[in-house]
Amino acid sequence: MRHSPEALTAFAEAATLGSFSAAARKLGKSQSTISSAIANLEIDLGLSLFDRSSRKPRLTEQGRVVLGKVQEILAASDRLDRVASQLGGDLEAKLSVVWSDTYQSDRFEEILIAFEQRFPDLEFECLIAEHLDLVSLVQTGRAHIGVVAAQSIYPPDVGSATIAEQSEITLFVAKNHPLAGLQDITPELLAHYRELRLDTYLERVGQAMPASRRAWSAPSYLMLLEMAVLGFGWAAIPRWMVTRFAADSLHELQARGWPRRVPVDAVWSRQKPLGRAGTWLLEEMLAPPSKPEI
Repeated sequence: MRHSPEALTAFAEAATLGSFSAAARKLGKSQSTISSAIANLEIDLGLSLFDRSSRKPRLTEQGRVVLGKVQEILAASDRLDRVASQLGGDLEAKLSVVWSDTYQSDRFEEILIAFEQRFPDLEFECLIAEHLDLVSLVQTGRAHIGVVAAQSIYPPDVGSATIAEQSEITLFVAKNHPLAGLQDITPELLAHYRELRLDTYLERVGQAMPASRRAWSAPSYLMLLEMAVLGFGWAAIPRWMVTRFAADSLHELQARGWPRRVPVDAVWSRQKPLGRAGTWLLEEMLAPPSKPEI
């Protein structure tokens, strides 16, 4: 590759974070190293990627176009690393995967069975987190792979790919809640009742919802489900979780704009290549479902 991976990563981080110094801290480099790498990339390309006329560097129009191409190159490098790992990579001593409760798939349960048969002696750890907390666990190396409700943007050092299956989230209340007997529920009506919120879930996925003056929050969907069962308010909960754990206790609201389909991404760190087991699991998760035989 004519352009060094280090220079491409430095450029992508600086563009995403909006600061050379922030990129240096993120990558564990000096600011001068990051500045030199980006300057050399600009010389190699014959383009000005940043406007440095103000205190904070800003991407030029040329820089925005190049950023998209650099992200494609980094993604291709990820795919090459996975192929290399499959062909000759070392087996991890332990594999950690962090899940969002938005994701549940019978197909994945089949993948886990095959994983156990293929790597019977591997220590396997499952963690639960949501949204940016989940991405952070992957970034820091606490988890090798994450499965998360799709985010609009990821840090440059985090690779991502969309899983074929989607999740469905909709609104639920206890069967004795005042909203349970109503039809065609509007956002304005919802605003009069307590919202049970997953941290800042609705804001993070870019959905406009009325602010509830008496909102309660919790870090997991399971806690929201328990609060809803107790009648404390309405909550957006993955349908699979209610079907499995509270079908007899919760009522699905007929609310405008609900239910909602939520894409799900697999994420991994570009700084810490996966071993043989992690690569196998990721590739199986990303493979399209096989068509049933006729």
